[in-house]
Amino acid sequence: MSDETTPICSAKGCRTAAVWVLAWNNPKLHTPERRKTWLACDEHREHLSQFLGVRGFLKDVVTLSEWESRPSGG
Repeated sequence: MSDETTPICSAKGCRTAAVWVLAWNNPKLHTPERRKTWLACDEHREHLSQFLGVRGFLKDVVTLSEWESRPSGG
């Protein structure tokens, strides 16, 4: 069960709590150090990673707790 403060999966139609952060960047639009993020539940992590990966956008996949504990806050 989630509430409005619980991060949810970025997969279309999914309302499951996020467990993973997929950090990515589109080199045609973003500077090399910029990181956009998608959140993923266990079920959608691989699908979303593949979607970003085949485009060459995926930079990192870490747990949500690890991402939140980074010094930069993400």
